[in-house]
Amino acid sequence: MQTILILDHGSQYTQLIARKIREQNVYCEIHPYNKIPQITEDIKGVVLSGSPYSVTDAAAPNTDLSMFKGKIPVLGICYGAQYMVYKSGGKVEKSVIREYGRAKLVSVNEQSPLLKGVKQDSQVWMSHGDTILELPQDFEVICSTSDVQNAGYKIKGEQTYAIQFHPEVHHSEFGSVLLRNFVIDICGCEGSWTPASFVKSTIEDLKNKLKDDKVVLGLSGGVDSSVAAMLLHRAIGKNLTCIFVDNGLLRKNEFEDVLQSYQNMGLNVIGVNAKKDFYSVLGGVTDPEKKRKAIGKTFIDVFDREANKLKDVKWLGQGTIYPDVIESSSVKGPSQTIKSHHNVGGLPDYMKLQLVEPLRLLFKDEVRRVGKELGLKDELLKRHPFPGPGLAIRILGDITEEKVAILQEVDNIFISSLKHWDLYDKVWQAGAVLLPIQSVGVMGDERTYERVVALRAVESVDGMTADWCHLPYEFLAEVSNKIINQVKGVNRVCYDISSKPPATIEWE
Repeated sequence: MQTILILDHGSQYTQLIARKIREQNVYCEIHPYNKIPQITEDIKGVVLSGSPYSVTDAAAPNTDLSMFKGKIPVLGICYGAQYMVYKSGGKVEKSVIREYGRAKLVSVNEQSPLLKGVKQDSQVWMSHGDTILELPQDFEVICSTSDVQNAGYKIKGEQTYAIQFHPEVHHSEFGSVLLRNFVIDICGCEGSWTPASFVKSTIEDLKNKLKDDKVVLGLSGGVDSSVAAMLLHRAIGKNLTCIFVDNGLLRKNEFEDVLQSYQNMGLNVIGVNAKKDFYSVLGGVTDPEKKRKAIGKTFIDVFDREANKLKDVKWLGQGTIYPDVIESSSVKGPSQTIKSHHNVGGLPDYMKLQLVEPLRLLFKDEVRRVGKELGLKDELLKRHPFPGPGLAIRILGDITEEKVAILQEVDNIFISSLKHWDLYDKVWQAGAVLLPIQSVGVMGDERTYERVVALRAVESVDGMTADWCHLPYEFLAEVSNKIINQVKGVNRVCYDISSKPPATIEWE
């Protein structure tokens, strides 16, 4: 398969480079700069990412360029551009004028294959503290901004290009054009990696890999596990058994509704009511991290118990997606733990199963496109992300059945109202949070002292960053009124207007 290799130097934008290249229907993979895979004939080009480091730092990433430079096309972005100059004897120093944010290309070499269709005076996005002051002798300038003469260059006699701005970010006006020029025109990729081609090749690979083996998969009701299940179902049919666990922390009526929708899809699904298992381990637990770990361990115990009732199962199917894979093998290992989530490829020793992860190459938006290709309904594909620990991390403090019941009612009013007002598809994720406080209120001339809930709705692309949704005041007023009137025990509703960062999307 034709592949573009992206070498990660720790930039916050590396995943975005991959997403933008894949928008050209070209497959690409991200690897740490210090773990370069073998350069086979399938690798058509290499992209060197940006980095938070200066090339002059003692701890700066030191990529072995000899493996590919001058042999296949290369595109250096920001740090990647500065690094190739620095290693070739050019001059890179701290910028006198540090360029962050918007800039204009005041000079563009229209004859350069990389810049075909990129207009002079177009906007680009800069984010660097270093700048290239002098290019080595065999380097030629191909574009400039008013402050940075060497904003882009090509190495003579090689298909090696570099730019000091970020074409992958939305603010670079012709960024997608530039990346398309590189991967299609310069690298010669066909642009044939589509959802349809992915479905066809993945099903064929799964058939060859699994043959007549049996697979068990845990369904969550979310997009990832559902699409993974459908791919496996297409490949091995009745040899796939799915387990959907009711942990007592799902949304109102979700267990029954989702179970019914799965059966309508032709999947072989076993529904398991394990509410008591989860409530028993969560009793009195208030620490968010301990909640997550208790839920994760209990889910594995319940799943293992149910899976052991099946005969001759050899594989465990998972809905792992590419951001999870990247995170587990980042430049300096997995990032600092903000919250626990499933470990990529990690299984307890006592579960003697092999892993099969049909979505591990895909980003979230690609999973949805593959799901559409498989014929999954929009109501499932467009479903908001829902946290693995469920409502447990939207109930601040200890978990009780009473609190879960209250939050289910509040959440149901909020989500159903978003759908009724035609706002659901305009929101990336929404939910309600039950706060560990009570407030004074007045109902029917009587003083009340009842619970407080917060509503949360955000706009995002992939959850890495998010902004709060500016929902209509009339909508919020209606929802608040319904909640207070219809949910016994709640007398105050707040709306969360914090963005990520600095806040996270979930409260715990």
